[in-house]
Amino acid sequence: MRALRLARVAAEAEGLRLRERMRRTAMRAAFGIVAMGFLAAAVVFAHVAAWFWLRVAWEAQYAALIVAGADLLLAILLALLAARSSPGRIELEALAVRRRAIDSATSTLAFSALAMQLLRLFTSLLSRRRSRE
Repeated sequence: MRALRLARVAAEAEGLRLRERMRRTAMRAAFGIVAMGFLAAAVVFAHVAAWFWLRVAWEAQYAALIVAGADLLLAILLALLAARSSPGRIELEALAVRRRAIDSATSTLAFSALAMQLLRLFTSLLSRRRSRE
């Protein structure tokens, strides 16, 4: 009975952890979409400004290479920032509760299985003893 209760607690903790993870991912995606819109507008205006400024000093192909290099550097920086996300407090606590419940259920089931084997052994010994008498 206790093992079933612990399994239920583990399932509820896992459900909570997954809901929190989905909520965090959805928030990250929403913020990312809005940020990408603003970033796209800023990049377009920065490209236009950089292009006109660089065309004065260098030829057009060098200006294009400089702008492309700056875009690549910005993309790498943003990708590193987007990849850096750690689980929240609720998610970590739910994971810990799930692990504890599963460990407790496993130990309870192991004890129950051992007790059942001992009970079978005891009953078989008693039945052998009675059959000899």
